[in-house]
Amino acid sequence: MNIPTDLRYSSDHEWIRRESGGDVVTIGITDYAQDALGDVVFVEAPDVGLPVAASETFTEVESTKSVSDVYAPVTGTITSINERLENEPELLNSDPYGDGWICTIEMSVPSEYEELLDAGGYEQLTEG
Repeated sequence: MNIPTDLRYSSDHEWIRRESGGDVVTIGITDYAQDALGDVVFVEAPDVGLPVAASETFTEVESTKSVSDVYAPVTGTITSINERLENEPELLNSDPYGDGWICTIEMSVPSEYEELLDAGGYEQLTEG
């Protein structure tokens, strides 16, 4: 299982990337999550401008096995979405930490980022 060390993780299996200490972060699902889901066939795109709260559902991912909620790891507002997922939902499987990102969020509570799991903490979560 791939767990990049430069990301933070939620206990709900979302990853978050913060660029240069700014307040806009990129969100996706982890390698662990995509593997558990199986082949992703549809990603519901969240609305740009949608306010989200940490630990609340903001979109869904449908796979050949099930439909799963995706939870916001931080509080803020969605600023962009990965439009490629509309026609290429399988990017969540093939490149979950790259082209398979879901959206960006401008954090309104930046301290929530520091409260997320680091790679070691996420590895312990998935092994437990």
